[in-house]
Amino acid sequence: MTVMEQQGAYRPSPPPAWQPRTDPAPLLPDAEPHRVLGTGAAADADPDLLRRLYAQVVRGRRYNTQATALTKQGRLAVYPSSTGQEASEVAAALALEERDWLFPSYRDTLAVVARGVDPVETLTLLRGDWHTGYDPHTHRVAPLSTPLATQLPHAVGLAHAARLKGDDVVALAMVGDGGTSEGDFHEALNFAAVWQAPVVFLVQNNGFAISVPLAKQTAAPSLAHKAVGYGMPGRLVDGNDAVAVHEVLSEAVRRARAGGGPTLVEAVTYRVEAHTNADDATRYREDDEVEAWRRHDPVQLLERELTARGLLDEEAIDAVRQDAEAMAADLRERMNQDPRLDPMDLFDHVYAEPTAQLREQRALLGTELAAEQDDQEGDPR
Repeated sequence: MTVMEQQGAYRPSPPPAWQPRTDPAPLLPDAEPHRVLGTGAAADADPDLLRRLYAQVVRGRRYNTQATALTKQGRLAVYPSSTGQEASEVAAALALEERDWLFPSYRDTLAVVARGVDPVETLTLLRGDWHTGYDPHTHRVAPLSTPLATQLPHAVGLAHAARLKGDDVVALAMVGDGGTSEGDFHEALNFAAVWQAPVVFLVQNNGFAISVPLAKQTAAPSLAHKAVGYGMPGRLVDGNDAVAVHEVLSEAVRRARAGGGPTLVEAVTYRVEAHTNADDATRYREDDEVEAWRRHDPVQLLERELTARGLLDEEAIDAVRQDAEAMAADLRERMNQDPRLDPMDLFDHVYAEPTAQLREQRALLGTELAAEQDDQEGDPR
């Protein structure tokens, strides 16, 4: 205490009453994940949408099993299966308009295929041929991102730029629970909220970041609660309920398009298969846990709902499965063809205008390849 305070000559005024910039209550997620299937709420859903969701999750399940088999055959370098997560994958793609952009992680191959990208081109990165096998601009799908969460700031930047240009575009960025521990996740959410960018973040919480369970990543009540700290709403949804995920994401996309800013959606799901073909999931989780989630299978949830409503019969189920088998057969046949790779492609798509160093390297490689070809032609064997 100062001398003036002791003598009574100084009376500090109380601080002004503090009020939060935003009332946090509307931003908080529900206590329980939002569900539709099995609750009676699906009665209001569009029958055509339900059939589309069902067809896509069945195709997605078959795509996962076929891609996993191709990995075992050496046709893929790696495949991160999304078996058990098909509902979230498909719902993400179907919630977007054609003009919108999807920013997937390496596990989101089903969302990319459901968005309309060729199934073989989707696997090009995982085959090790190219960084991406499709034209992002044509499909409005960013390349599959293997570094965790680095696609999220890109999604925010695109969405913000689109709004500045007056384009009616929304970006939907997908990430796993492990990605929420990366700095890019937090930076993206902060920028998106400050700029009120038209972007939706979908976190597929499948329980594990490789072998690390969620409880060792965060002490938050849920990942959706993290949204409040950045000033955006958080939504919690049953990630195996395709109708519920589509409903929540569609609402978030509409909100973003109307100028309401970003939303963080946590889809609670489960990674039934191992992290990738290089992982042994039995070392860090129990079989009973996996089996419990198999009983909450996204394909079966939809099939039961549609059958009960008379929207699906055995003939229709068989037709969907046959379509999925045809897709798998085509994928298998085309992936069993050895790719025709040109080493000179290394220098394409690096810079719009190649640098002097790249031109020099290209010429050097061309000379070496020509000399190798001459040696082969002159070999008497």
